[in-house]
Amino acid sequence: MEQTSGAASSTSTDPGSPDGAAARRPGVGPEPGVWRFVADAQEAAVPQTRHAVRDRLLAQGMAGERYQELIDDLLLIVSELVSNAVTHAAVVSPRLSTELAIGEGWVRIAVEDLHPYRPKALESDLGNLGGRGLLLVKSVTLQAGGTCDVERTEGGGKVIWASLPLPAPRAAEPDGHLW
Repeated sequence: MEQTSGAASSTSTDPGSPDGAAARRPGVGPEPGVWRFVADAQEAAVPQTRHAVRDRLLAQGMAGERYQELIDDLLLIVSELVSNAVTHAAVVSPRLSTELAIGEGWVRIAVEDLHPYRPKALESDLGNLGGRGLLLVKSVTLQAGGTCDVERTEGGGKVIWASLPLPAPRAAEPDGHLW
């Protein structure tokens, strides 16, 4: 797994953190930025990408109970999208890239490959054992209040993305404690 880019502007860092991540106050959202992870289109790319995304989310300040459901949703989405790219696009696209972007109030995961076919979410079919990964991604995304889509790239391939809202900060009690 190679990280080809990463950007986050940070005004203060925590020297005690392993990667110098920004020091954050409770209730403050994650540090914004964009990161791209490139992997060979092989089965090993699924856990490698999932772990890289999880580690980056945690490093950007998305640790703790507030973010657990969001992280679980994002890791399920990235696992499905990378798995689909490995299964269906590897013949045409020996490498794939995953982009993680965090902005004000949202987080976006996108997987890009060089295969021109733009898949559609299949409806449930009890006789078919596969083919529901994109339907699962769409369902998880919509349930979380987000959006997802499939788009063509300039190079003729495709990018499949899902954007989810960040959880609202917890309200503080009058004495300043979070509840």
